[in-house]
Amino acid sequence: QSKGKKPLFVQLVLDNIWSLYEAVMKRDKEKIEKIVTSLGLKIGAREARHGDPKVHLNAICSQWLPISDAVLSMVCNKLPSPLDITAERVEKLMCVGARTFDSLPPETQELKSAFMKCSNEGTAPVIVFVSKMFAVDAKALPHNKPR
Repeated sequence: QSKGKKPLFVQLVLDNIWSLYEAVMKRDKEKIEKIVTSLGLKIGAREARHGDPKVHLNAICSQWLPISDAVLSMVCNKLPSPLDITAERVEKLMCVGARTFDSLPPETQELKSAFMKCSNEGTAPVIVFVSKMFAVDAKALPHNKPR
């Protein structure tokens, strides 16, 4: 009855992740071995013997639930194609703040067509779009750190 009260996502996904996490953190070797063999994973002896349980957990999860494959497939399946972008959206992306597209220099306005074509030709301009920037203290930059 207790399983019937849990949401389906918790039963099928979260309970499995939690039990793996608990087994690794408590260093329950029998349960870990059972989980690893049932998933068909091959964990290296180095990771299994490591003193930090997070290394062991990372080795298991990186094979069982590889984040790179999940993110790449999500991007391919969910994000719209850049070729489907509208002209109004391109103008909005190219303008900062209260500026209008018509107030941009002619060279910048010419980039709109290249932006919409997404061409990979050698003569096509390279366009880089920075979506978010963070302020970082100059002392925190690697070349400013004392050695």
